[in-house]
Amino acid sequence: MKEVTDRYSRFKEWQQYPHQVAPLSEEVHRCATCGTRYEGNYCPRCGQSAKIGRYSFKNAILLYLDVWGLGNRGMFRSIRDLLLRPGYMIRDYLRGMQMAYFPPFKMYFLLLALALVIDSGLNIQGINRDAENQSEMVDFANQLVSTEKPAEPAPKKETIDPEKEKQRQQGYRDIDWIVDNVRKCLDEHSSLVMLVGLLLFSLPLWLLVRRGPAIPDLRLSECFVTMVYISNMLILYNIIPSLLCFSVKAEIVYNLLTMLLIFIPVKQLSGYSYVSTVWRVTVAFVIFCFMMVLLFAAVILAIYIHVKFLAP
Repeated sequence: MKEVTDRYSRFKEWQQYPHQVAPLSEEVHRCATCGTRYEGNYCPRCGQSAKIGRYSFKNAILLYLDVWGLGNRGMFRSIRDLLLRPGYMIRDYLRGMQMAYFPPFKMYFLLLALALVIDSGLNIQGINRDAENQSEMVDFANQLVSTEKPAEPAPKKETIDPEKEKQRQQGYRDIDWIVDNVRKCLDEHSSLVMLVGLLLFSLPLWLLVRRGPAIPDLRLSECFVTMVYISNMLILYNIIPSLLCFSVKAEIVYNLLTMLLIFIPVKQLSGYSYVSTVWRVTVAFVIFCFMMVLLFAAVILAIYIHVKFLAP
């Protein structure tokens, strides 16, 4: 038991310990690009790495991975720290240690692309999970409909005015058109919609944690970067059910449980206790939901006015 406690204590110490940069090399190099002689890891004149030598298949693979950010040691370090010490890693990044970690926005779009590739077939079953999940959701909806009691026949109504009925049907078609276009827009620009949602959520969260014990002067922009990194962490966890091909119900439960992980990085970053962190994040989420309802209602109203009164 004492060994387990000691290991946990060392792990907690490691979590809070910032990343240490390797010391400079004392070996003298001659840059193959500009011919400058220097000591260290990079040429001070053109910036070429001292490790670059003659072209080889290994260098070709590393250069290809660097294009996508996967060959950068900062990517793997960022993934490891987001899983094991997310809040402390974000705090190090906000304090200026930006070369040690992968940029949050670039990482966000790369992880979304990876999740899309996995859902498209790069999983243990080699199936298109998007089509599979849509089929399961349709079957589940059909089961719900079939278990409902049959509707009682509606009582006979008086004669309906054809003009009013026509207007009512046109109103239904307008509503369906608005909902379909909003849904299509959300599907086509889901990543940008998520970023806008993170920005909106960052505002109430920033108001509640900007005076935290660890960072007493947290800025709104820093809170937004924090939420992007936290989203990257959640994407990493949510890739697991896609990779292992969980069922729709199991994946929904899993994703809801992983949402609880948001308290850990916020607690580590701000320095509040878990109790204080939970109520602050919960209040921020309630305010965010209210803001999203107002925004959605405003978008629907704007589209309706455009279709009803402004469209030719």
